[in-house]
Amino acid sequence: DGYLSVNYSAKVKSFEQAESQREYLTFDELQSLAKAECKYQNLKKAFLFSALSGLRWSDIQTLTWSKVRDEGEFTKVNFRQEKTDGVEYLYISEQARQLLGERKHPEERVFVGLKYGMTYNTELVRWCNRAGTPKHITFHGAKRTNAALLLDNGADIYTVSKRFCHRDLR
Repeated sequence: DGYLSVNYSAKVKSFEQAESQREYLTFDELQSLAKAECKYQNLKKAFLFSALSGLRWSDIQTLTWSKVRDEGEFTKVNFRQEKTDGVEYLYISEQARQLLGERKHPEERVFVGLKYGMTYNTELVRWCNRAGTPKHITFHGAKRTNAALLLDNGADIYTVSKRFCHRDLR
């Protein structure tokens, strides 16, 4: 309201935040995970779909059949990205399409019953342990896995950054 001539909050320095460990799965670890038993089949399919497509939790959780377009031998997912509110389209592999299962009503969610919480987060860690991959993987680790696999298989950093809707290479 103009009572102060100095913005004192701008003078406060924030704490330095340590860089976090960013876990992801290798190709072999992802294969082991796909073969291992998971308590919740919808979580298993959604996580593997994220690892194959790069979609984040919020976009997978809200994905409806109207956003999945089967176009001949190709499948495309058209969606409004939750994080950026941008409209995106993404071609997915046949293997990723198989994880979606049989097409249902257009307004029905593809992955029914997904809920973010401790139950699923704990099961992800247990599932990794059963697969012989003792990493602390979160659902976001599936997205990182997709990026790592793309880079390992020869995709350049620019292509990967654009696929993940990043505005710049950083």
